[in-house]
Amino acid sequence: MNDPGDVPRQPRLTRAEAKARTREQLLDAATRVFARKGYAGASVEEIAESAGYSIGALYSNFASKEQLFLELMSARRERRVNEVASILHAGDPVDALVALLDRSAERDPDLVALRAEFWLYAVRNPEAMDALTAQLRRQVDALIGIISAATERWGTPPDVPAAEVATLVLAMFQGLVRQRRIDPDRVSGELFGQGVRWLFGGLRAASGQQASPGPE
Repeated sequence: MNDPGDVPRQPRLTRAEAKARTREQLLDAATRVFARKGYAGASVEEIAESAGYSIGALYSNFASKEQLFLELMSARRERRVNEVASILHAGDPVDALVALLDRSAERDPDLVALRAEFWLYAVRNPEAMDALTAQLRRQVDALIGIISAATERWGTPPDVPAAEVATLVLAMFQGLVRQRRIDPDRVSGELFGQGVRWLFGGLRAASGQQASPGPE
């Protein structure tokens, strides 16, 4: 009979699982350090120490600080795209978009700084611009479905390209996320939702249809 005070042993990780966990912990540490100090100010020594690993462990997973930074953005992008897809396929279009603003501003504040840092890095290192372009296009693609649903629901002209509307919505979304980080009292989720309704109302008005703010 087992002692009630015994703690169940955790199953031992395989070598592949242990390596994957090490990489994830290093990426999490890199998120914090890059967001706090920027690409130039961050050091691999500090990232490794923050993750609780040696420099050797870091270099056994990433060839350089640059590779770590680029893989960090790629890994976080994939995670973000999956989260966006799950939110956008549920409920009212505006409610879904507002939920994204709330999550970006509150749940993962480091993401705002990382996006700005990656933009600066890509501008200064043209070879990284392709990665940034791919990231932007995937974000727009993730929005196209919900924009198309909103277009159909609110009677927006069918000849308005959903991809272009999605680009406008994304630009407004990203701008408000940054502004909300600076002044949350002025930039609420309701402001973004109202902005989306104004956008669709303007599209209806421009086509000669009766302008409408969209469903409440």
